[in-house]
Amino acid sequence: MAPPTFMGLTGHPLSLAVSTVATTGFVLFGYDQGVMSGIITAPAFNDLFTATKNNSTMQGFVTAIYEIGCLFGAIFILAFGDFLGRRRAMMMGGSIMILGVIIQVTAERNAKPLAQFIIGRTITGVGNGINTSTIPTYQAECSRTSNRGLLICIEGGVIAFGTLVAYWIDYGASYGSPDLTWRLPIAFQIVFALIVVIGMIWLPESPRWLLTRERYDEGETVIAALRGLEKDDKETQLQKQIIMDSIRASGYAGRKGTPLKAVFTGGKTQHFRRMMLGVSSQFMQQVGGCNAVIYYFPILFEQSIGQSHNISLLLGGVNMIVYAIFATVSWFIIERVGRRKLFLWGSVGQCLSMVIVFSCLIPGTTAAAKGAAVGLFTYIASFGASWLPLPWLYPAEINPIKTRQKANALSTCSNWLFNFLIVMITPIMITNIQWGTYLFFAIVNACFLPIIYFTYPETAKRSLEEIDIIFAKGYCENISYVRAAKELEFLTDEGIDAKAREYGLVEEKGLNAKEAQGLGVVQEVEKGD
Repeated sequence: MAPPTFMGLTGHPLSLAVSTVATTGFVLFGYDQGVMSGIITAPAFNDLFTATKNNSTMQGFVTAIYEIGCLFGAIFILAFGDFLGRRRAMMMGGSIMILGVIIQVTAERNAKPLAQFIIGRTITGVGNGINTSTIPTYQAECSRTSNRGLLICIEGGVIAFGTLVAYWIDYGASYGSPDLTWRLPIAFQIVFALIVVIGMIWLPESPRWLLTRERYDEGETVIAALRGLEKDDKETQLQKQIIMDSIRASGYAGRKGTPLKAVFTGGKTQHFRRMMLGVSSQFMQQVGGCNAVIYYFPILFEQSIGQSHNISLLLGGVNMIVYAIFATVSWFIIERVGRRKLFLWGSVGQCLSMVIVFSCLIPGTTAAAKGAAVGLFTYIASFGASWLPLPWLYPAEINPIKTRQKANALSTCSNWLFNFLIVMITPIMITNIQWGTYLFFAIVNACFLPIIYFTYPETAKRSLEEIDIIFAKGYCENISYVRAAKELEFLTDEGIDAKAREYGLVEEKGLNAKEAQGLGVVQEVEKGD
């Protein structure tokens, strides 16, 4: 019997196709992050949307309303994500984004264009909120332990490439006709959205989601297809057993969804603590000042450093090249260095960069202000190599299968809520407190260090089910979870099963009929051994 296929692919080629579509979703996310930076102060845009002209508050609102849409999209997944599944949610997110783009680019002067543009931008945000709440979970649940960190880091890292494309399309379009200046950059998002929607028509659903819905045969098929094995292969059945053990340990099996209150529980599974680790990582990513730089880099150069609009756009594009280059750094070091060290190094780099920026702006001279440009470049380099991908990886892997979708949605809600706050207040802060804006972000980044050092356990080279063991060990032995992660040896699949039973995560009895049916093949394989 040959291994099952999707899109005519199996094994590594199928995993590559899954990663390609998932990654495209985050290229789209990055593009959306950067596209408004070169448009919001463009004369053609301001002439059509007159309320944005020389009005930092309205510029902040038009840019930031997108984050409110993203927040609503994340809340939607929080409520309905477990019902929809990963695949349908991604198709829905891409389709909604296309609708929002069409509404934006069809705005005309004689039909309340600003209101239409804001509505379209909000709808596009809803679609992106759905995607960003779902894609990391989908990628994590379809990946092998050995490359899960790399694949999700690539996902997070390509946000920088999307932003890079947006900056340079903005710059190129600025030489075109007034309509081309802003309509083309906005419309180009449809290309990425179509790849996500069309690609997910033929790609598989998450095997872990299928097994939680008691669709055992389909889940088994996807596990076999992703590994390039036959359905009755021993490794396929062992993987299925490990996932089923994790489902039973979380109390999910036999249910059609997870109530929100389950996210706020403790015990051996530590759902609440794990959710807060993911939420805090997304919170810190935003309040560290990343979008104050990404969204408003040209404006920062114009107002804080005194460059022309054209030069500011050009420097913004160069900065995004630096951003994209350093975003690839995490791809090569994420499994070697680990999550904790990369979080800590990134925080130090961002803090020192903001110190350089505010120090160079204090004298108020053009010559000194040029030094601030160096700080902005080193900030985006530090961010791209660390805090850009990690908050998308950490929540997707730190949370258990029962609460993963809801906890990841809450993390994304945190991201968009504080993204909106920072994008909204940055132009106002620059106008009113000038260099104090960067002093604020320097202090905030310094505050991250003790939080990460004392509370973030290392998850590198651990399977999703192995991470469950870390928290059970910390709880049962009454030690810190950082220490538990350091002390727990790396486990084989058989070792995970043994440790789960040792810490009482898996009961030998109590399987219902459907679970027993789902594990029947596994038990036969074990007897045969």
